[in-house]
Amino acid sequence: MGFALNLDLQLTSSAFAADGAIPTRHTGEGEDVSPALSWSNAPAGTKSFAVICHDPDAPLVSANGTYGFVHWVHYNIPGDVTSLPEGCKQHTDGPTNFGKAGYGGPMPPEGHGQHKYYFWILALDSEPTLEDGLDLWQLLAKVEPHTLAMNRLVGTYQRG
Repeated sequence: MGFALNLDLQLTSSAFAADGAIPTRHTGEGEDVSPALSWSNAPAGTKSFAVICHDPDAPLVSANGTYGFVHWVHYNIPGDVTSLPEGCKQHTDGPTNFGKAGYGGPMPPEGHGQHKYYFWILALDSEPTLEDGLDLWQLLAKVEPHTLAMNRLVGTYQRG
């Protein structure tokens, strides 16, 4: 199927509305815990999910040509799961641009203004058996041929 938006698959958060401000609690200036996320309308044949959070506004270009800042790589979520609780520690976390696995909340550079944070849900036709330690770009390379649907929830944050 590949990477293309599927508007049937819906991703929401009880912490913030689409295009709304992400509460400080979920940022590097707060408690730095992942927000609760829920999704619905996954396509038939979904066997697992992956969730990522990426800030394309971050002024970071890597040597391999990737851009932005990766805040969360969360995968091996079983296909019968439809939500993640706040501060989720289940499933598998890959490394972020903070240099560690697990959620790292928004914290744009001082004076950089508002950034947009894209939380993505990917519905996959493969079992949740991916190896530990995949970064965002490795994960995307592995799941691209198995992606049945994907959609996003965008939140914003600006340092106080």
